[in-house]
Amino acid sequence: MVKKKISRNIKARIRKSKKDLNINIKSFFDWIKGAELVELKKCEIEKDPVRPELDNEFRTSYGRKIFGVKYKNEIHAVMCFAFTNQIPKSVYELDLFSRDAFLQSATRDQNVGKMAIAYTVWSNKKGGGKLIVKEVFKMIKNSNHLNRLITLSPLTEMARNFHLKNGAEEIQVNEETQNFEYKIIK
Repeated sequence: MVKKKISRNIKARIRKSKKDLNINIKSFFDWIKGAELVELKKCEIEKDPVRPELDNEFRTSYGRKIFGVKYKNEIHAVMCFAFTNQIPKSVYELDLFSRDAFLQSATRDQNVGKMAIAYTVWSNKKGGGKLIVKEVFKMIKNSNHLNRLITLSPLTEMARNFHLKNGAEEIQVNEETQNFEYKIIK
């Protein structure tokens, strides 16, 4: 009798756990399907684990942009970009190269740079980092003037693993940073 009661309790717990797991999986995929890529005027820089020292003015001047993944009026992932014609090895070079590309665009066709340089990314929700990389990749692939998506990543194993796991190729390791490229095939 005690054995039957224990067996029933275990089976009930297993059913409840399966039900909870199915609900969690469904809500995870609902947020991924319903999310959209949006351009932001600013971001909460204190949440940036990679480059919190860069203010919103830096992130939005000289053609630089901030993108977020939005779901139900909340931003769940952020990625910041500069547009250049050269691969930077430092934030200093990123600043110089993006200023140069911006000034060149004023005398040409208003398209800033041929490369999108992602210099920071973070997520507040599981799956957000991978999702924003995927959405930005699609946006760049559909652009008329951008032909490369490069990162300016910190020299950490976490950054390396994130980009390699998401399909990037390591192109160079610098003194303080590393660059990865997501291949754009148009």
